[in-house]
Amino acid sequence: MMRSFAAALTVLIVSRLPMMAQHEMVDLALPTDNDALFRGDGPAFYQYIERDYQGAKSTPWEGGQYGFVRDPKETSEGIVYTRFHEGIDIRALQRDASGEPLDEVRAIADGKVVHTNPVAGYSNYGRYVVIEHRWDGSNYYSLYGHLNSIAVEKGQRVKKGERIAVMGHTGEGLNQERAHLHLELNLMLSHRFESWHDAFFRNDPNHNGVYNGINLTGLNIAKLYLMLRKNPSLTIPEFFADEETFYKVTFPNSSYFELPKLYPWMLTDRARNETPASWEVSFARTGLPLKIEPSAKPVTQPELAYAKKSSVDYSLLTHNIVGGRGEQAHLTDSGRRFMRLLIFPD
Repeated sequence: MMRSFAAALTVLIVSRLPMMAQHEMVDLALPTDNDALFRGDGPAFYQYIERDYQGAKSTPWEGGQYGFVRDPKETSEGIVYTRFHEGIDIRALQRDASGEPLDEVRAIADGKVVHTNPVAGYSNYGRYVVIEHRWDGSNYYSLYGHLNSIAVEKGQRVKKGERIAVMGHTGEGLNQERAHLHLELNLMLSHRFESWHDAFFRNDPNHNGVYNGINLTGLNIAKLYLMLRKNPSLTIPEFFADEETFYKVTFPNSSYFELPKLYPWMLTDRARNETPASWEVSFARTGLPLKIEPSAKPVTQPELAYAKKSSVDYSLLTHNIVGGRGEQAHLTDSGRRFMRLLIFPD
């Protein structure tokens, strides 16, 4: 009797191991010595932007945060910030006698360098580095932009806290005074990005392959840092569960739809057990995919299935992915083109 009980217990434990292995802790470090984020001192942590709104010039530090924090516009519902900032801009702490930043930039977690862009003019990020991390069986990509110099090479393994670069002000629209580190933590949308880019932007050279910023969709890394501070055992799926769905898009059940393979934890339980006519993907307002569910509606191209009620034109709220108002909400031309990336070449 005891032997059969032990055998049953062993089966139970073994059967639960894969499920338990999915819940991996995310161990992150800040990329520079600037830790004012954890003191709640936004002006000391975030690099300010230069704003000229209706003739009034200002330098709000809030523009260095993640999210819709730039390009204010007056609407019937008040001021709406229409430009999405996909990462966070971290201020310099150290400068030399001529004002150049000296801050060391370090890997935020263990990983592998998968891309370096040493030519400042090849991206709005200027010189930048991308490091691949793996949690919950999926890959995530930290991006470090506006670098002065790069100290790592593609293929190199790095440890959390290891020096990878020096902060700079390379990239479009920056000067020495506003030197900072632009940091992102991203999901990858498609490994067929280069073919999609060639199809829709053939006159715009892509120097960065699948590590082009269009193909890397960023999460709110500052929020993640703060949530991990309170709960070090937080997982990526738990973090995503806290995000609000702003719109949903229905996709054909295409063999090219990579998102469920890249981030299988996005699939609902029902989605794991069905072969549906189509897939419905929930997105945050920022365009970050959050959840994948089966849908019975047959579609041949991505279609908008839902948008959170708003009297403001959706194009102002979704960086022109969704357009229209109220019941007239729809994917814009650029929105349809962007959604095609997730199923390209279908």
